[in-house]
Formats: sequence, C-alpha cells, structure tokens
Amino acid sequence: MKFIEEISRRRTFGIISHPDAGKTTLTEKLLLFGGAIQEAGAVKSNKIKKGATSDFMEIERQRGISVATSVLGFDYKNNKINILDTPGHKDFAEDTYRTLTAVDSVIVVIDVAKGVEEQTEKLVEVCRMRNIPMLVFINKLDREGKDAFELLDEIEQKLNLKVTPLSYPIGMGYDFKGIYNIYEQNVNLFTGDPKKDIEDTIEVKDLNTDQIDQLIGSDSANQLREELELAQGVYPEFNQDDYVKGKLQPVFFGSALHNFGVRELLDCFVDIAPPPRPKSSEEREIKPTEDKFTGFVFKIHANMDPKHRDRLAFVKIVSGKFERNKPYLHVRLGKNLKFSSPNAFFAEKKAIVDEMFPGDIVGLHDTGNFKIGDTLTEGEQIHYKGIPSFSPEHFRYINNADPMKSKQLNKGIEQLMDEGVAQLFTLEMNNRKIIGTVGALQYEVIQYRLEHEYGAKCSYENINVHKACWVEVDDEKSEEFQEFKRVKSKYLAHDKQGQLVFLADSAFSLQMTEQKYPSIKFHITSEF
Repeated sequence: MKFIEEISRRRTFGIISHPDAGKTTLTEKLLLFGGAIQEAGAVKSNKIKKGATSDFMEIERQRGISVATSVLGFDYKNNKINILDTPGHKDFAEDTYRTLTAVDSVIVVIDVAKGVEEQTEKLVEVCRMRNIPMLVFINKLDREGKDAFELLDEIEQKLNLKVTPLSYPIGMGYDFKGIYNIYEQNVNLFTGDPKKDIEDTIEVKDLNTDQIDQLIGSDSANQLREELELAQGVYPEFNQDDYVKGKLQPVFFGSALHNFGVRELLDCFVDIAPPPRPKSSEEREIKPTEDKFTGFVFKIHANMDPKHRDRLAFVKIVSGKFERNKPYLHVRLGKNLKFSSPNAFFAEKKAIVDEMFPGDIVGLHDTGNFKIGDTLTEGEQIHYKGIPSFSPEHFRYINNADPMKSKQLNKGIEQLMDEGVAQLFTLEMNNRKIIGTVGALQYEVIQYRLEHEYGAKCSYENINVHKACWVEVDDEKSEEFQEFKRVKSKYLAHDKQGQLVFLADSAFSLQMTEQKYPSIKFHITSEF
C-alpha cells in the first residue's frame, strides 16, 4: 500500500517558456512556498546578486539565462514535487525537448506584455504531440500589458489550445488591484509591498455582495463582474479529465516577482495535476505501479562539482522502486551495474537516498557507461523511445588551440557531447571533428566549459553544411551504396554512435542525392 501511496503523491513537471518570461523566478517562488528555500535570489540585469537557485553553471550566472535543465525536489502539502526547470533560450532547445520526455505535466509561462512568443509555440507543439497536460501561467501582471481576453484568445489561436481561466486579474499594471481566484472563489489583494511574502486572501462566495465594492472600489468591482460573466459564457467549465488528457488548459494570472498568484497556481496544480503516468517502450506500455524497476536516462551533466570531475546521469523512474546498492541491468551494454550513492536533487545541492519511486528523478554517478536514452531495468529487455537527436542548424570545425592539451580537449569534447550539449561528427576522409549545434550560443558555452572545466582551449572554423542526414540502407554491399560512398566521400562522417551521416552542403544537393540514389534513405533525426 505504501508503494501506491508514494506514487500518487508524486508530481513531476517541467516549466517552459520563451526567454525572459520569468520562468526561473517562478521556479524560485514555488520553492519558497514549498519551504525549500528561505529567501529568493533576484536575477537583475545580469549582475547576479545571489543567483537564482536553479542556475548553477558559471556562464548562466554571467548572462542571467538558464543553459542546462536543473532538477529541484521539495515537499508541499504531503505531495512530493519534482520541478524540471528548462532553458528558455532557443539555442538550447534540444535539452528542453529531451526533458519533456521525463515530465508528467507542464506549466507554460507567458509574459503579459509580449504574449505568445515563437519559442513558446515550438515547445507547446512538442507537448501537444505527446498529450502532456498543460497549465498556463500569465506572468508580470504588475506591469502594463495586453488585456486578459486578448491574451486568452492569442493562446487559443497561436498555440492551438482550448483554455479556461481559473483565476482572473482585477486591473493591470498601475491599476492592478489583485486576482479573483475562480477555482477557490476568493479574492487576493495586491498591495505591491515587496516585503510581504504572501498577500491577503479574502473568501468571496458571491460576487454580487457589497464586500467586493469595499475591497476594490465599485468601478473595478463592476468591471470584474462583467468580465467574469463574459469569460464564463465564452470559455468552457474546467473539467479535470479533459485537462489530464491534454484537451483543456487552465490559465492562471499573477506576478512571480511579487509572489503574487503563485500560491493559487501551486495549490490548484497539486490538486489537479496527474501523478506519474504510464510510458511506452518499443516492447510494451509500462505502468508506474509495476513491481519491477525501470527508468531511462534523459540527461547527462558533467562536472556538477568542478572539484571532482564527476558526471551525473539523470534517470527518470518509470516503474517500481529504485534501491541503493541493488544491481540493475543496463540494457544497451547488457551488463549489471550497482549504485552506491544515488542522488536526489535540490538545484546544485544533492543528497544520497536509499530508495526512490516512480516520478522521481535520480542522479547516478557515471564513469562513462551512460548515453542519453539508455534504459535501466531489473532484467527485462526494454527500450524506451522518444529521445531523438535532431539535425543541428549550425556546423563548425573544432580545432585544438593548445597542442600540449590535446588529451584534455578530446576528453572534454567527448564528455560534453555525452551530455547532449551538441553533436559531434567525425569526417571519414581525414578524421576532422565537426561540432553541430541547435544555436550559435552553444559554441560559446562549449569553449567556455572546455577552458574552465578541462583546461583545454579550442578555436572554430566555418564549414558549409546545410543539414546532417543519417543514412539508412538495406544492403551495404549494393553497387548504388558503394558509388554513393565514393562520389560523396568528402561529405560523409560518423556521429558519436558510429552511425553514418551525410553532411549535405545545400538543400539542392540533398534533393539531387536523394533522386540519384533512390535505395538510400536520409533522415534528419537519428531515431528511425
């Protein structure tokens, strides 16, 4: 019974948004309500005062952006909450796509002034593809922004979602008076006093009483009544089943910076969000309540602690109980591994745990056994799917800028590529290494981390590549394939797994190659 109870009190979710919508600030405030931190660190104009709790890499502190996904766990109202804070910056989108394979639900943060932005659209598309339940938080209400109806319409149209507001703002910007909580039927007044951690909540069962007029003034009260009546006429009533199936998205309003509307969001979220869900593998669907442990690696992080050069593999537990010092089968390598110090997370703080349950994220020390997508089981041959590599957008040769440090450089590149920071292609012709990334900012991160974590210096050189295509062929001995290899030899490389990759220099040359060699298939993701 304890096992089932432990599963039902788990909530594992990701927070996604466009950069600067206030995602990291919201994460901190959630931790504040969970009692997990005592004081929030404000990230202001990139001069870090304390640094946000969830940003722990030096380069993140300098730029004030989140580069790597971090995992934070805390208890709230008898629930165990696991937050995965993801990078919003589009140059790190691949890390976010992979993280979305490990969450059971998602909170989408939208800036009240900017509305729906491009990066949000892409991430929501991935969630919709996987039917992940989504909750929307419209942030920064203490600033001037778009009208509530305009925002709700924009979310419906641009993100193709079906929304229903569960809280509603009273005024905005300078006139911001507070929030009416539709879910709990109370009014939360905004004083704008930054010293107050949690605002006053006054229960209001009936909006037509004079009580509301006294609280917010009769003009605001009348406007609130009109708008709520309209909203309830236009938007569907909240239905938990539809939300869990990904068919309906509740919307909350607030200001994370002022701790406003965050408690309402968290209370409702804990109430309605699904506990760990079943996950499909290539063989069968696996339910969290199964006795036997299974889990998969969705992220690898090198040098969590710069003093020890350690690598941690982040494993999402899908079913069964994970126990310390128990041998588990590493399916791809076909060997049993034991873990003497599995970690639970709180940003950069880690604690060793004896047992963990479905929905939890466990960190395993790794000496190079793990790759992203690996499965661990108690013996069953299971392969979890859905963690692809996408063709990068940018390609550059990487050169060693300090010949005395070539060993450190190779080790650094290998470990960073295992993390999934970028992809490495080695040319067949001359073994030169090419690094492919989703965004140009990643080259800076790689250069910075190679120098500061491995003591190696590198330089880059441009190369003209349009797309990396993974090559699939039925008969490697066929004349057609041999001719393709001969003619295109200078465009052929191998990825880190040794798979053959064709680096097409333009869309036209890729099209011509596909026509000329019909028996060869070219894929732009590595999962085919």
